[in-house]
Amino acid sequence: MADLDTFAAFAERLADAARAETLERWRSGVAVEGKAGAADFDPVTDADRGAERAMRALIEAEYPEHGISGEEYGDRPARGRWAWSLDPVDGTRSFICRLPTWTTLIALLEDGRPVLGVIDAPVLGERFVGWGERAFLNGAPVRASGCAALAEARVSTTDPYLFEDMGVWERVRAEARTTRYGHDGYGYACLAAGGLDLVIECGLKPHDYNALVPVVHGAGGWIGDWEGGQDFGAGRVIAAGSRALYDEAVRLIA
Repeated sequence: MADLDTFAAFAERLADAARAETLERWRSGVAVEGKAGAADFDPVTDADRGAERAMRALIEAEYPEHGISGEEYGDRPARGRWAWSLDPVDGTRSFICRLPTWTTLIALLEDGRPVLGVIDAPVLGERFVGWGERAFLNGAPVRASGCAALAEARVSTTDPYLFEDMGVWERVRAEARTTRYGHDGYGYACLAAGGLDLVIECGLKPHDYNALVPVVHGAGGWIGDWEGGQDFGAGRVIAAGSRALYDEAVRLIA
């Protein structure tokens, strides 16, 4: 745990470095490109690239033996058990639309398992950090809601049209108390702080979900795959304010 305390402080330095690259660009506006080879429009900006370069430079200077995996640049293999997962701008579509809920996602993995996560929302001035059984918002402890029933749940997904089977989302939406859309990684931060009770998404990549796992678990919530396990390889994620609510969502989806 002492190592994770030290790494958590370093992860906040990474978030500071990313903010220095992203926040002013968000305020002033940036040119947008579509990523080469993407089947649909997949935007990327200088903010994405600049923030990842800044974080990589810090890791390479202070922890040259640590691995690095980021959204915009190639992987650097670890020489040991530690590796960093970086998503410099999670919610680039929100970023280019000048919406404030995009985040920077930073995770530390131990032997491939995410053990420390940061969800940083620069425009909102909110930084969520989680590891072990702890999660914090700007240094103050946060806890998930503990909501145990879908009928009472506040539910979110970024975009229901991303579901291959819209019936999956419709079954959940029909049972939930209320639904909200469009938050990307920030939705999981809201869940950790007790504002949302359930987030369901698909099509996520490791840099999208690695940071979410320690934050949700640290806040006392539960996060897993659509089948009731912890295999996120298919990119299908359910995060919930309690294990009971997670299990109910899994049963409904199945």
